[in-house]
Amino acid sequence: QVQLVESGGGWVQPGGSLRLSCAASGVSFTRYTMAWFRQAPGKEREFVAARRRYNSNALYADAVKGRFTMSRDNSEKTVYLQMNSLQPEDTAVYYCAASDSVILSQVRVPDAYRSWGQGTQVTVSS
Repeated sequence: QVQLVESGGGWVQPGGSLRLSCAASGVSFTRYTMAWFRQAPGKEREFVAARRRYNSNALYADAVKGRFTMSRDNSEKTVYLQMNSLQPEDTAVYYCAASDSVILSQVRVPDAYRSWGQGTQVTVSS
């Protein structure tokens, strides 16, 4: 089982930027597909981005495409989510997730991931 720890959340004004980090431990990191999800109050957890273990291309939700960039550093066992042009609707708790068995068609589905971080709050407001 992989352990995940997120960091980097906080408060930012609309149009601002934040960078989230997710450090993994206890596993062979390169075996895992890594993903970011978010959950706003009263809403279901939704997919943000993912980077599969054998594919260098990241997948993004339409809502964040062009504004968010997900990267992974296999040597540091860490994934990052660079968030630019943040808007109030981006306010949520952001979670890092990992799976060594998720298939491509399920990458955007929260239930496909067995390992989750504790979450980090991102608040966008003026």
